[in-house]
Parts: sequence; structure tokens; C-alpha cells
Amino acid sequence: MKARVHVTLKNGVLDPQGKAVHHALQGLGFAGVNDVRQGKFIELELDGSDVEKARAEVKEMCEKLLANTVIEDYSIELA
Repeated sequence: MKARVHVTLKNGVLDPQGKAVHHALQGLGFAGVNDVRQGKFIELELDGSDVEKARAEVKEMCEKLLANTVIEDYSIELA
């Protein structure tokens, strides 16, 4: 089973990397971009087929390591 985790900064948290990308895009002529928020995408290959067990395990991984829950949100997709 595959788990996909998207980690993004919470609303209100400054995103200096996003600002740098936004500035670079404008410099390259992409004037239609109003804002950029940068995050992380993590793909995990898991053993087993129990979806609820996998979701709980990935949630624990996020809480302990993959996301800084003070400043980041995360979402989990299982396939």
C-alpha cells in the first residue's frame, strides 16, 4: 500500500522559501502568480492491506517526525 503525505505551513506562518520562489517567478516573467506557499510531499510504501491501521501508523509518523505540527499541517492519502 502507498501512503502520500502532503505537509504545508499553517496559515499565518511566514514562508520565506515561498516568497523567494514567488519573487523568482515574477523575475522570469510569470506576473500572474499572486502567492506561493512551499511544502513537502512524502511517499511511503507500506506493508499490509489494513487501511485504518495504515492511516493510524502514518498519522503517528507525521506527529513524531514527518511534520512539525506546531507550524505545519499535513494530509494523508492511501492507495
